[in-house]
Amino acid sequence: MDWYSTFFLLFIFCLSYIILSYMKIFKEKSTLPPGPIPLPFFGNLLQINTNDIVSSLMKLKDNYGQVYTLYLGPKPGLVICGYNAMKEALIDQNEIFGERGDYPVFMNFIGLHDLSFLNGEKWKERRRFALLTLRNFGMGKRTVEERILEEAQFLIKEFEKTKGSPVDPCNYLARTVANVISSIVYGSRFDYEDKRLLAITDSIYNNFCIMSSTWGTLYNMFPDIMDYLPGPHRKIGKNFQDIFEISAEFIKHHEKTLDPNNPRDYIDCFLIKIREEKDKADSAFYTKSLPYTIQNLLFGGTETVSTTLRYSILILMKYPEVAERIQKEIDSVVGRDRSPTITDRNMMPYTEATIYELMRFCDVIPISLPHRTSKDTVFRGYSIPKGTHVTPLLTSVHYDPNYYAEPDKFNPNNFLDDNGLFKKNDAHMPFAVGQRKCIGESLARMELFLLFTSLLQNFNFKPVIGKDEIDLRPTGSGLGRIPSEYKCCILPR
Repeated sequence: MDWYSTFFLLFIFCLSYIILSYMKIFKEKSTLPPGPIPLPFFGNLLQINTNDIVSSLMKLKDNYGQVYTLYLGPKPGLVICGYNAMKEALIDQNEIFGERGDYPVFMNFIGLHDLSFLNGEKWKERRRFALLTLRNFGMGKRTVEERILEEAQFLIKEFEKTKGSPVDPCNYLARTVANVISSIVYGSRFDYEDKRLLAITDSIYNNFCIMSSTWGTLYNMFPDIMDYLPGPHRKIGKNFQDIFEISAEFIKHHEKTLDPNNPRDYIDCFLIKIREEKDKADSAFYTKSLPYTIQNLLFGGTETVSTTLRYSILILMKYPEVAERIQKEIDSVVGRDRSPTITDRNMMPYTEATIYELMRFCDVIPISLPHRTSKDTVFRGYSIPKGTHVTPLLTSVHYDPNYYAEPDKFNPNNFLDDNGLFKKNDAHMPFAVGQRKCIGESLARMELFLLFTSLLQNFNFKPVIGKDEIDLRPTGSGLGRIPSEYKCCILPR
């Protein structure tokens, strides 16, 4: 066969593939909401900025509405935007839209032994167990408050050591927040220079950055190809493994010293549960699942809170008048002679409103982890088949002009009524919504209030550049929105 014939056959094959692919695409799209026309295999890759997928999805919302179809890879999925659509799907139809969708950047390294990416009865059992165990160890109660306040004092001492020199607060904040969840999971905190703590915080932060970058977006779209390509995404597995090994050592020690009548922490409770269900067929609790569940708790319990605090300091340096007003409220309610407590929160409406506004404005998790439909359904007049990938765009809720007068501006008054009292806003979902809502929400809210007020009670944060030069735009926007690196001077009040 000559080259002309070979080329002709190849051309016919490619043309046939394209025609068949588009026939399949148009058949799929015929019952789905509108959306940009995808390319075969590549989907809508050309319509999104992989380093800032959030901005791309928001622009598509303006073109196609609150619910649209997007191919993040070769398969179609839904993107849900705005409070009303989010409520209709994830709250009103939470059972149908409540399954977890594929998320290779996590699942390919953790598998289905964890707490966040499983579906079915095993997931429900592990979630109930985690909620109950965290609650029994004080999530939202006095015991955890004491742990947070203890860590706040360690953090204050570390900041005092800087003596007003320019520092990056990122590492300090990450160690503090990681120690809170570590004390619940492992039963003890770490010294701030402990290599295990540094390995945990570094691994979590590095993975968070990778997953929020182009590499993370591409890996989720084309995992089978990305596994063979070089790039930062190849470090994800090593970072997870570092935490896995630390947890494995703790688990070994706990197995040797376990007292079933006196559980010390989450690990003990899980080991007791394994023993109780050792004869149960297909139990949700087995040895391999414990370290992966710990991965979820550490990742979720560290990076979102520490990133919110780091972003918050940057914002308050740009708006020092807000920080000053908070400090006046702290001085009035708490004073300088004691630490803030969670009971002070009800008497500090401006501080509480500012924290809510910081969570909204920072929008640290702009896209909720993916969902999936559990059965065929009709949503807003469209037929959605079982197994459809669903992307809840939380940014579109936090920046919904129907619920925030000027959503692009930082304004604590969004959460204050005409009398200056704190008011909630339904369009506030930093911990997601529905049956996949973050199990650590109450812990995270307590941490944010106590750490935030403790820091502002003791310090002024001064930028090393003019406040007008401070850039609040994130450096990456995928899984998370990561603030640019910065330094500040931490001055005792």
